[in-house]
Amino acid sequence: MAQGKVDALLGIVFGDEGKGKVVDYFTPQYDVVARFAGGPNAGHTIIFEGKKFVLRSIPSGIFDEGKVNIIGNGCVVAPDLFMAEAKELEAAGYNITDRLLVSRRAHLILPTHRLLDRAYEAAKGKDKVGTTGKGIGPTYSDKAARIGLRIGDLEEKDFLARYERLKARHLQILSDLNFTDFSLEEDERNWLAGAEYLRKFQLCDTEVEINRRLLEGQNVLAEGAQGTLLDIDHGTYPFVSSSSTTVGGVCTGLGVAPTTINRVFGIFKAYSTRVGAGPFPVELFDETGDKLREIGHEYGAVTGRNRRCGWVDLVALKYTIMVNGITDLVLMKSDVLDTFETIKVCVAYEKEGRRTETMPYDTEGWQAVYEEISGWQTPLTEIRNEEDFPEAFKAYIAYLEEKLSTRISIVSVSPDREATIVRS
Repeated sequence: MAQGKVDALLGIVFGDEGKGKVVDYFTPQYDVVARFAGGPNAGHTIIFEGKKFVLRSIPSGIFDEGKVNIIGNGCVVAPDLFMAEAKELEAAGYNITDRLLVSRRAHLILPTHRLLDRAYEAAKGKDKVGTTGKGIGPTYSDKAARIGLRIGDLEEKDFLARYERLKARHLQILSDLNFTDFSLEEDERNWLAGAEYLRKFQLCDTEVEINRRLLEGQNVLAEGAQGTLLDIDHGTYPFVSSSSTTVGGVCTGLGVAPTTINRVFGIFKAYSTRVGAGPFPVELFDETGDKLREIGHEYGAVTGRNRRCGWVDLVALKYTIMVNGITDLVLMKSDVLDTFETIKVCVAYEKEGRRTETMPYDTEGWQAVYEEISGWQTPLTEIRNEEDFPEAFKAYIAYLEEKLSTRISIVSVSPDREATIVRS
């Protein structure tokens, strides 16, 4: 029997690219769908049959009843938020307890982690990172400091004692920061109820389970969270997430070998968006930026915050394609540009007389250099076949492929599952 393979689907800009929809579309081709990084700061929106779901911790393959879904060891889990998400799916008629495996090695987000998130942001003043406030950073900090609680600790008899010790440590830090304007009682009650609820799921050594299935010839789709430019190592530090969002995170976050990685799909929009603070050379502060936001409904799935909008950034894309070894590109939300007569594409950055076409270490203060191409000014939303694309849109795709030296294998022209076109 041939060894199974792992394909990875990664956001390759600042997240919010539409990963949930594409994972949902891909799921029938795989046996397992696994999340390898992040937590409830990720909002993966899926729309089908007139229904809309926003998944934050649960993998986006959960709607296919024949597939196994895994929350890997690289993830962080808030039991109360997980419980709310899972119960919403159960209320919609999806029985997920038999199909969802949760890694014992994944770390737990405590209520006090969320308080620390708020306290650290407040202490930064004007240098705020713009976190989602979900406690992600402090949880990964505790993981790195080797003091965190993990899913497997839920199975231990002294779990509550372990919880109280870590909570006391957090409360001392909050006191030292003079951050006292909070009430913990209700959050803690919901959190402990969520912890009890989480125990009914299959808590296991998911790295062993995934590798067993690979040996049996099963194929795995690794679902990324956030985007490469939010990666803790390769993103626009310090305005990044706290986990590895690149293809390297697939190996560390699921416990699979690099030799199991097959195709790496890089997903990006036909324009650019970013949530929160940090450098964004292509950001538009004019009517065009507002138009992109309104047509594209660019508001955070988790936070509801306005997304910053701009033209597509080839400097960023070339960099993220390089560090991930992207084999296939997935172009999302092309239909948002339907009404534009001219479309701009960032091909370089300039600052103080210097010009670069590669991602600079210091990403602050750079200005985008653009090339212009003709828009297609034709509605794409109802198109389902590549041959029906308007010629100007075909030219846009060809232009991107040439500049990025990577094939665009899939094009999405609306939020619906059916509006996903695999190119021949």
